[in-house]
Amino acid sequence: MRNRIRFHGILILIGIVFLQSCSRNPVTGKREIILMSTDQEIALGQQSHPSIIASMGLYEDKKLQSFITEKGMAMAKISHRPDLPYQFNIIDSPVVNAFAVPGGYVYFTRGIMAHFNNEAEFAGVLGHEIGHVTARHSARQQTSQILGTVGLIAGMAISPKFAQFGEQAMQGLQMLMLSYSRAHESESDKIGVEYSSKVGYDAHQMANFFGTIKRISDNSGQSIPNIMSTHPDPGDRFNNVHAMATDWQAKNAGNYAINRDSYLQMINGIVYGEDPKQGFVENNVFYHPELRFQFPVPADWQTQNSPEQLVMAPKDGKSGILFNVAQGKMLDSAAQNVVKQYNLKVLESTRKTINGNPAIVIVSQQIPQPQQGQAQQPQTPATTVQIGTWLIQYNGLIYAMHGLSTADIFPSLFPTFKNTAENFRSLSDPDKLNRKPERIFVKSAPRNGTFKEIMSALGMPASRLEELGVVNSMKADTPIQKGMLVKVIGK
Repeated sequence: MRNRIRFHGILILIGIVFLQSCSRNPVTGKREIILMSTDQEIALGQQSHPSIIASMGLYEDKKLQSFITEKGMAMAKISHRPDLPYQFNIIDSPVVNAFAVPGGYVYFTRGIMAHFNNEAEFAGVLGHEIGHVTARHSARQQTSQILGTVGLIAGMAISPKFAQFGEQAMQGLQMLMLSYSRAHESESDKIGVEYSSKVGYDAHQMANFFGTIKRISDNSGQSIPNIMSTHPDPGDRFNNVHAMATDWQAKNAGNYAINRDSYLQMINGIVYGEDPKQGFVENNVFYHPELRFQFPVPADWQTQNSPEQLVMAPKDGKSGILFNVAQGKMLDSAAQNVVKQYNLKVLESTRKTINGNPAIVIVSQQIPQPQQGQAQQPQTPATTVQIGTWLIQYNGLIYAMHGLSTADIFPSLFPTFKNTAENFRSLSDPDKLNRKPERIFVKSAPRNGTFKEIMSALGMPASRLEELGVVNSMKADTPIQKGMLVKVIGK
């Protein structure tokens, strides 16, 4: 009886939420439950923006920034939510990506800007990302997660037997969330066709760009099975968006722009791939030209670099090294901040000099944070996180190198961590200090021929033909006319 009363109480609570939070979706016109107000969406975007910029950095190009702001604001005006405080930014990342956060914050990487081949492709993706904002996908996703969790708790309240399957039920709920995400992506594709068409662009080009995404995915060898992906398969999107564009143009006759040459001329000189000034790995050594230091990377370990930190890890994922700038102007204050920031129990701490630089070496274990409502689980060597931290004072900053693994394998990995950290040293090699990034340059085809022949005539190596084909959205046998603009890669 007590469990039944608890369940009725939960049902009443859900009913109150439904009544108070039901609103009409600005895109679909349907009434739905939304637990995030417009003001909350805007506040979330404002809170997220500084951390996004800090972690990824802005790409400084006034001409390109002016372009995406102009096109973005024009599209925002014809959207379903024109009154949001929209912002459009280019992120300094080579990854081919675009994303949006609630409240009207939209981001394009320089990587995706380099891969667009006309304004219409850009406009289609712009419409897609604005669509996520106007259709309130983040708010709807949060609401679905909250209500799904409430339903799960309600089920556990009814039956103790159901509670035994809480973990499996939660996994099922997460799979349901994936289907919501796929539905949101498909809905945003439809909105992207609508918005880009309304501002005068050919939405078929948006579909063509999904062909580029599919080639990137296929070439990486890391494509995610469709059922486990939050995004629909790029091949399916290619066909679906073409069909939606055909339908739109049949119902709304007009001249739809592509603007290939003007777009290519605008991105002429854009940085392509990793920018060496942010640090780069070569022959198992990480070099940072701007900050003038270097250190080895363990052989066969993968790296992920950002303006905030460098992460290094082996493929088995059982250990890793995190490198960043520690808070504090002196070694002692930096050590105190690290212990507090990561909630560490210090096992030993020693001072030393690393290649002429004052340093502190700390070995510690992370104190687990108790989960609310859950009993503290006993720690074992296989579940305890152990960390070796090297704090190195160099050129006015304190750098932190954290090698971490579980305590049972930490002794075997400590020499690897130590070799990386204690070979931190200054960088003076002019070749590394003056390393320039690769860029996209736009050239005119010197004669008629296939794409392969034109790339060869422009001095591009055969080994990069597929990469150049992806960047140009062309195949080796694509016919090229004399004078046609194409992209090449160079310094």
